[in-house]
Amino acid sequence: MSSSAFLDRSLGDLARSIPGATAIFHRHQLDFCCGGKQSLRDALAPLGLDPEPITDALLALQDQPGSEAIDWRGATASELIDHILARYHERHREQLPELVRLSRRVETVHADRPECPHGLADHLEEMLQELESHMQKEEQILFPLIAQGMSPTGLPPVEVMRFEHDQHGQSLAQMVSLAHGLAMPRGACNTWRALLAGLQTLREDLMQHIHLENNVLFEGLNAPEAATEGGCGGACACAGAAA
Repeated sequence: MSSSAFLDRSLGDLARSIPGATAIFHRHQLDFCCGGKQSLRDALAPLGLDPEPITDALLALQDQPGSEAIDWRGATASELIDHILARYHERHREQLPELVRLSRRVETVHADRPECPHGLADHLEEMLQELESHMQKEEQILFPLIAQGMSPTGLPPVEVMRFEHDQHGQSLAQMVSLAHGLAMPRGACNTWRALLAGLQTLREDLMQHIHLENNVLFEGLNAPEAATEGGCGGACACAGAAA
């Protein structure tokens, strides 16, 4: 297979089918979660990046025997939901309050420095409130429906979650902008260093979280055995590309 064949596949498809692809996309600032419908070719065009090193790296990952990454396409919806709840929902509830605290400290102590992320703490508090509301809707309404065997195809709560995912993507972009591209300033104190490292981790975690929902869970997975007897009768196919 030629590595150029990857260019016309969507970022979402590549992210969910090649373990490790998301690390490459993070490195080149390619939005595979909210922008998962876009082809790799179209995503690279405005960035002026040479596609060959990226497609070669994807080919190397695909040909690599064995991988620690899990292909969630083979899981049941309930298994993926349990993973999302434990790995991302609980984690975000830990991450954001601490990042707000760190940001407030940096903005207070280093207010006179041009690299100071002014307004970041307020923005992170808004992100926390919006994300908490979003996760509660998933936990209380959407996830139980999917876990019981209901197909996500055309399900109104799914469309609401996709829309809110786009808003989270915009919030991440604003977060990075307020933090001056997450660049480490000269002579940064330990608190500032911890803040920037935490912001980078939050960005990667939230993008992976959105990817697993938009491009895998909402595209339809196997229903749990208990639901297939009186529910959808097996795998729930969801047409259309990931948003």
